[in-house]
Amino acid sequence: MQPKIFHILFICLLTGSTFAQLSPGDLSGAHAELEGISNCTQCHVLGEKVSNDKCLACHKEIKSRLDRRQGYHSSKEVRGKECASCHSDHHGRNFDMVRFDEKTFNHNLTGYELTGAHKKIDCRDCHKPDNVSDWDLKKRKETFLGLGQKCLDCHEDFHQKTLSNDCAKCHSTDEFRPATKFNHGNTKFALEGKHKTVDCKDCHQTEIRNGKEFQRFAGVPFGNCTDCHKDAHNNNLGPNCKQCHNEQSFTSTASLGRFNHNGTGFPLKGRHQRVDCKECHQLPATPLTVFQDRLGVKTQDCATCHKDVHEGKFGNNCVDCHNENSFRQVGKMEGFNHDLTGFALEGKHEVVDCRKCHVSESLTEPLPHNTCATCHSDYHEGQFVTNSRSPDCAECHTVDGFEGSTFSIAQHNKTKFPLDGGHVATPCFACHLPDGAEKWQFRNIGERCVDCHDDFHKGEIASKWYPNQACKKCHLTESWTGVNQFDHSKTTFQLLGKHAEVDCRACHVRDEDHPQGKFTGVSTECAACHDNVHGNQFEKAGVTDCARCHHFEGWSLTDFDHNKTRFKLEGKHAEVACDRCHRPVLMDGAAVVQYRIERFECVDCHQ
Repeated sequence: MQPKIFHILFICLLTGSTFAQLSPGDLSGAHAELEGISNCTQCHVLGEKVSNDKCLACHKEIKSRLDRRQGYHSSKEVRGKECASCHSDHHGRNFDMVRFDEKTFNHNLTGYELTGAHKKIDCRDCHKPDNVSDWDLKKRKETFLGLGQKCLDCHEDFHQKTLSNDCAKCHSTDEFRPATKFNHGNTKFALEGKHKTVDCKDCHQTEIRNGKEFQRFAGVPFGNCTDCHKDAHNNNLGPNCKQCHNEQSFTSTASLGRFNHNGTGFPLKGRHQRVDCKECHQLPATPLTVFQDRLGVKTQDCATCHKDVHEGKFGNNCVDCHNENSFRQVGKMEGFNHDLTGFALEGKHEVVDCRKCHVSESLTEPLPHNTCATCHSDYHEGQFVTNSRSPDCAECHTVDGFEGSTFSIAQHNKTKFPLDGGHVATPCFACHLPDGAEKWQFRNIGERCVDCHDDFHKGEIASKWYPNQACKKCHLTESWTGVNQFDHSKTTFQLLGKHAEVDCRACHVRDEDHPQGKFTGVSTECAACHDNVHGNQFEKAGVTDCARCHHFEGWSLTDFDHNKTRFKLEGKHAEVACDRCHRPVLMDGAAVVQYRIERFECVDCHQ
């Protein structure tokens, strides 16, 4: 019977006349869009009551919180209940589906306990669109969802992002001021002494920032007392007030023993550390004059307090020689102005220990210093002695070091061996400190080329061409492979025309037996250097004499006279190009232009 009754009910539901009789009432305003018999299954399951799953399929924000076990609906008193048990519908458009007693509502069930002032305010002071960040929830006319649990989710940041956003570290929910949880001792500036009784506003000033009241707590300078307090000493005693004063009282000088005199511009060293303040400073004095009667006095101004026993002979900078430990104890005297003695220290002399020269106990005893030899021995062992006189080292060397010399090329050119050409760029040690030598030599080191250079041609070129191995007969000092000044006309082969322009090595070629070039036994025949392009056409006694037709100015036949041959050029023949008659033929397997023609009959050329 049940299926039959169900079908009858279903048919009745489809007729408008019976709708009013079956519907329990109008939906609330929140569900008004679901009004109509065709939408019943959006919330109801046929034959059953309202389904929680269908409710949560639409109210996804509630389902999400249930899944995370958060919020009021996840509390032990609500979880597992049917949605319709609290939120029934079909009671008319104006029916409020979210109804509860706000006075007795246990807010702890939401996961956010109300404490302090939060217990006294109306629910809607917090649950309002302005405090909701989710745009979908913000658009709802009335909702208790969407609120965060951080203070700044509801409250304006009074500190304007200058402090941590965890307000509960300093404030409680009872009231914003004072910040009862704040402990100044946990900051980088713990309050001590008089600072404990100072009103916060005296250090943390209130101002207007971004158009709103703002009290500055972060970024307040506290590195030194003068960040807040005026320096009664006008910064003449340094910036560290704590060396003399403390937080208990400014007039207390119990900490004076900690004062660092180094910050005044006059650091105390040696005996000065044991001198009582009154020995140098006039006491008592006012805050503006105390310990300031020596302002501007520098540590090197010894004569301000001490008598100059040298009576100004060595200047007034005592610290160049003396120190604060003892006047009689003389240090290394790095800063002593030696110019005042008549012998200025320069170059290497600047780093020499005083005792190297001043061997006596008295550093003020005069020393001879007219020549270098007074202190230095002659490294060259008399090599430059002339007329029983040895020149002073300063003529070639400087005080910057013995290495290197000021001996110029112009001076060298006055010796027996003037420097020119490539010798000008040759370093001194190449000649005066040859490989294997222990000391520099400047006398009797040779003046000929072969005294320094190897004779590559020894045994290959007859000595008559360079007697006594005089390389200058052929070579210049500018360059070994450059211009050659050998007079080739004295040989059996005078260089004429183009031959005078050819590099020597083009003819005097190098080979395994002659690594520097062959200079003896070189053939003077043209074919020894040049290719014979005519084969054996012009040979006489096995030799082709190119000079019969060619000359040294060039390969062209400017001197060749065809009329001296067996075939004189006459008439039109004088106008015919050479290659019309003299054509390439094969001779001994090679293509050679035929110049010696045996037959001169007309029919031999003309058809």
